[in-house]
Amino acid sequence: MYVVGLTGGIGSGKTTVANEFTKLGVNLVDADIASRELVKTGAPALEAIANHFGPTVIQTDGSLNRGALREIVFHDGAEKTWLEQLLHPLISQWLIQQITVSQSPYCILVSPLLLETSQAQLVDCVLVVDVEESTQLERTLARDGGNEGTVRAIIAAQMSRAKRLEHADDVFYNERAFNIVAPRVLTLHNKYLRAAGVKQADE
Repeated sequence: MYVVGLTGGIGSGKTTVANEFTKLGVNLVDADIASRELVKTGAPALEAIANHFGPTVIQTDGSLNRGALREIVFHDGAEKTWLEQLLHPLISQWLIQQITVSQSPYCILVSPLLLETSQAQLVDCVLVVDVEESTQLERTLARDGGNEGTVRAIIAAQMSRAKRLEHADDVFYNERAFNIVAPRVLTLHNKYLRAAGVKQADE
């Protein structure tokens, strides 16, 4: 299975680009879905998080309070490291399982932390969705609300834009209008079909 790793900083538009690939019949393997599945109510990882961080990170219905946890880990490096050491191996196992059962000619592994973790070892090429940092901030606040300082801390905690681009095999600059995303994704789709050794779609 040929695997394309799709990554980018917060607010870069990874989901928008990934969704265009799904319209072309490409299976997505999403690390964010993995992280949600692994901390569902009753999951062992959620119990470990609750024991470590205390009741403030658990909602009244027993689910994870993501906002509260995010506030903690992006302002405390040691707590962020603890959480990563718990979740990253579990996420990698989940991703490998999903890649193995993928049925499309190639699959897309979508992960904001692709290059910061061992997940990079699972992919054959890296597609970086890239925008200016000011755009990341604007889009994330518009989408999620919250505190500007927290969003800036998340951006700072992620791999720098310059270093991310150094690892890119392909770059999708996503400052442009939405209506030109699809044709650019189709061009990449045909490239990845060739890399996977299968017949191309019509360009």
